[in-house]
Amino acid sequence: MSIESVRAFFAEHAPDIAVMETPGSSATVQLAAEAFGVEPARIAKTLSLRLGERVVLLVARGDARLDNRKTKAAFGVKPRMLAAEEVAEITGHPVGGVCPFGLAQPLQVYCDVSLKAFDEVLPAAGSTSSMVRLSPERIVALTGAEWVDVCQGPAETAEPAEG
Repeated sequence: MSIESVRAFFAEHAPDIAVMETPGSSATVQLAAEAFGVEPARIAKTLSLRLGERVVLLVARGDARLDNRKTKAAFGVKPRMLAAEEVAEITGHPVGGVCPFGLAQPLQVYCDVSLKAFDEVLPAAGSTSSMVRLSPERIVALTGAEWVDVCQGPAETAEPAEG
């Protein structure tokens, strides 16, 4: 699976999108931003979440954090992050390379509205050293994702200024 399944996915569904690789790791938001020369917020991180009995993927901007109140309101339950072994088994991708493309099994995909701030974002592509460039709308179109508002933006997570 992994990068090969992502390449096959794009070959079939979006041959205009190329998988890019870097010699070093792009497994974290910071490493990916440095490797591909973009701000960390443009890295589209994919979180693997358990919502009760089901597993879903959530794609959000790199500097966003889950908001517990918003996630519970949107999904009806408090999400739980999957363990690394579960992530690899369920998605077919290693942690640091998880993306909503070329999955080992069909999963519901959600995109946080935080992605809409950008015309182009870079999600991983099935390995810890690969990415693709595409618009958030294209992610939704290719994966059948639903838009949700479940993250805190960078301004919401910043400490208030003393004054």
